[in-house]
Amino acid sequence: MNPLTLIPARMAASRLPGKPLALIAGEPMIVQVWRRAVACGIGPVAVAAGDAEIVAAVRAAGGVAVLTDPDLPSGSDRSLAALRELDPSGAHDVVINLQGDMPFVSADILTACADVLARESACDIATVVAAEASPADRTNPDVVKAVLALPPGASYGRALYFTRSTLFGEAPVWRHVGVYGYRRDALERFCAAPPSQLETRERLEQLRALELGLSIWAGVAAQAPLSVDTPDDLAAARAFAAVNFTKATA
Repeated sequence: MNPLTLIPARMAASRLPGKPLALIAGEPMIVQVWRRAVACGIGPVAVAAGDAEIVAAVRAAGGVAVLTDPDLPSGSDRSLAALRELDPSGAHDVVINLQGDMPFVSADILTACADVLARESACDIATVVAAEASPADRTNPDVVKAVLALPPGASYGRALYFTRSTLFGEAPVWRHVGVYGYRRDALERFCAAPPSQLETRERLEQLRALELGLSIWAGVAAQAPLSVDTPDDLAAARAFAAVNFTKATA
């Protein structure tokens, strides 16, 4: 397995425009994400950017960034475009797709994703889940839940469905973490297909993969990383960095 980590990012986020360049601990968020991905050590890392400003910020920090068509419909499409430019010969058979709004993503998240692909030959796409943070997660439509075939004590299992709806019962509720590991042919097939009915209904693109017959498996992580989607999330990220980065350097 020869993975390449790609971080899609664009300025036109609906709830927090310009968020890739929002400063956290003195650096643009996209640079924070890039630094953590590099530190994880799962292959080379590049940013698939929809805007020249993002490319400039990453390159100024010493990173690799590719400018992609700003009109591409999703992060997966952006990653595929960057993959084709960076690796036209097909040397990388796996793409780890890390969202550009996880400034504190830890190595165990990316490792859990990559390990599933390494260990499960039937897996076309790997992703990550973590236990619900609170009972409120069960009814929150902004929290995406993964329904898994996961034996007790197992570290990963096959995904049966993803939903924003409320899940009932006493079984654990798994919170989906938006990190994906694609086998290269699965990424090509996924991006070539139009949005599916379930994807449109739930507003979850991973359902397109399931409708295509692609197999998704999810690794279990200890905790979901903070994701920055709103101004409140950004304030929380800055507060977290102010405390924890100070401790780390003290």
